[in-house]
Amino acid sequence: MNKRQKAILLEFVTIILATVIAVIAMINFKDWVNRSEAIGAMEQLSQEVLRYRKEYGAVPPESYVTAIKRNLKGWVRLGDLKYRAQWIDLEATPDEILAYTERKYPSSLLKDGYVVLRLDGRVEWMGKQQFENLLAQQQSKTEIDMLRR
Repeated sequence: MNKRQKAILLEFVTIILATVIAVIAMINFKDWVNRSEAIGAMEQLSQEVLRYRKEYGAVPPESYVTAIKRNLKGWVRLGDLKYRAQWIDLEATPDEILAYTERKYPSSLLKDGYVVLRLDGRVEWMGKQQFENLLAQQQSKTEIDMLRR
């Protein structure tokens, strides 16, 4: 192989590596943006739930959340939103999970997890194992049986 062929091969390999790195970075950036939009939409939902609770003294019914969900900026990023209002009673603590949605990411940098709305209005990202442990502590047997159907 002469000098010119080596230089062409080196340039080719460099361009391929740069392209691969750029593609991986864009996939991870897309996932990060999607997660941020899901958290933002859940924060908007949190504000609506808190406003409803202040006005009516109770958490809104699922039909209310379903009706306003499409008006939230980035609502499509929430995916399959699970709303637990029917399982919240008067003895519920402020850190009770009111709503959640699972987010799965094919990228290597972001781990799968859940966007969680607490009863007191806090919104947070929670890893899969941490979320599942917390939800298991908060679920009643009746709720678990209903979800299995």
